Amino acid sequence: MSRWCPCSSGDAFDTCCEPYLRGDASAPTAEKLMRSRFTAFAVGDADYLRASWHPATVPHELDLDSDQRWYRLDIVGVDAGGLFDDEGTVEFRAHYKHPEGAGTMSEVSRFVRVGGRWLYLDGVVSR
Repeated sequence: MSRWCPCSSGDAFDTCCEPYLRGDASAPTAEKLMRSRFTAFAVGDADYLRASWHPATVPHELDLDSDQRWYRLDIVGVDAGGLFDDEGTVEFRAHYKHPEGAGTMSEVSRFVRVGGRWLYLDGVVSR
């Protein structure tokens, strides 16, 4: 029996974000990439996060806090980023729990399609 995907889509993990994290498929839209990146944070997959980051903006090191548990993603808005677009933005709220307390991170993320593949470019965070 499949478990629910951490990205809050309501779909099973093995048919939602897992194929992207395994490298079996590429996210077809900016929103799907955003959801898969949230899932990567939730399951601690730093390799996927780096692989889905634009090479011009990817950090040299990416250390994930193992004490921080990402548990819910709310998509607030999407602008472009569809099947026929080359760029798009996704505004989201990501909810987490940490030993120091619970919180929410809000961001408007920019995505670009490079060589037919969506990549995270950057984002503006508002907490």
